[in-house]
Amino acid sequence: MLVVDHTILPEALFSQCFCCDLQRCGGACCIEGDAGAPLEEEEVGELEDLLPDILPFMTAAGREVVEKGGVFDYDMDGCLVTPLVNDRECAFMYEEEGCALCAIEKAFLERRIPFRKPVSCHLYPIRIERKNWYDVLQYHRWDICDPARACGAEKGIPLINYLKEPLVRKYGEEWYRKVQDALASRKAGAAGLKK
Repeated sequence: MLVVDHTILPEALFSQCFCCDLQRCGGACCIEGDAGAPLEEEEVGELEDLLPDILPFMTAAGREVVEKGGVFDYDMDGCLVTPLVNDRECAFMYEEEGCALCAIEKAFLERRIPFRKPVSCHLYPIRIERKNWYDVLQYHRWDICDPARACGAEKGIPLINYLKEPLVRKYGEEWYRKVQDALASRKAGAAGLKK
């Protein structure tokens, strides 16, 4: 485990290899689960403002859910999440060639909006738990991500490296550099002990 600034990073973030393989998993994380993706408060306002540019990429069912109930819902703990269609897939999910993808991200990639997608989606399979003054970056291990673990192992990509972009988005370049420096120091210390 590492503690960097106001974050706690469990060992799994460094020891687990990971690389999404959409061809094999089909984007199941946008479909499976008992609640929508966690949303930060400011993301709700962004989604409301950007909705007209996101709607064209959504399914008819997703549009109906959002137009009737809004861009957010609450989970069982009362936390903000994306709404679901039929208590299953995310309302912002659409399909392309048999793969579940994000309509928000599609609008971003088409340069229609400046917001890529909720940071919780970008960070997945990391989920952030707030404990006292710390963000605990928990690795959410789920069987739907077996292909990502296999792909990551084949390519030798640790989860902390695979998720560099969203981690920098959430905590900044300096934070990520501190994590890498702490890892390098830890490895150097371990190598010194082996001599």
